[in-house]
Amino acid sequence: MEAETKKTEAAEAEENPKQEAAEPQQSAEQEAAEPKEAKEAPKQEPKEEPKQAQPAEPTPLETAQKALAAREKEYLYLRAEYDNFRRRSAKEKSEAYSGAKADAALKFLPVYDNLERALAQGCQDEAFLKGIEMTMNQLKQVLESLDIKPIDAVGQPFDPKYHNAVMHIEDENLGENVVSQCFQTGFVMGDKVIRFAMVQVAN
Repeated sequence: MEAETKKTEAAEAEENPKQEAAEPQQSAEQEAAEPKEAKEAPKQEPKEEPKQAQPAEPTPLETAQKALAAREKEYLYLRAEYDNFRRRSAKEKSEAYSGAKADAALKFLPVYDNLERALAQGCQDEAFLKGIEMTMNQLKQVLESLDIKPIDAVGQPFDPKYHNAVMHIEDENLGENVVSQCFQTGFVMGDKVIRFAMVQVAN
């Protein structure tokens, strides 16, 4: 009996160490599993970004107002262009007319010069002289109607804007740079010189 009891105790002793060895192994597995679970944090769902409000579609009234504003801008631009064109055309027309008028007047100026020389020479025939004077007066009226006037020269200070000096003399009776004689009458049309006066300047 004692021998059987010893055998039984020995067998139990052999089984107990196995169980004890198994228990630490289980506890190690539990410890290894616990940190893993602790490390696994609960997954947080990403926060939804607030959606940007989309611009509302323009109403038919707003669309019509934009179209009207664009048309008005286009109209103002075209109107400014037309005004510029009208002013430019009027200026070009005026310059063309003035140029043509000046060119036509220049063709008649030699007639004026000849009539002026004839009057300066004088004539015994009073009727003939009267006819020359009437012709000269009529020509002056025509030139004045075209806004063409003779330039004053004799006795006036020399002005290079209107006078062309071709001779120079010394004369104590006259001041410095005074026109003493005019060889050919000059003419202006408005503010524009169409022919310079050919003069002699004193001192």
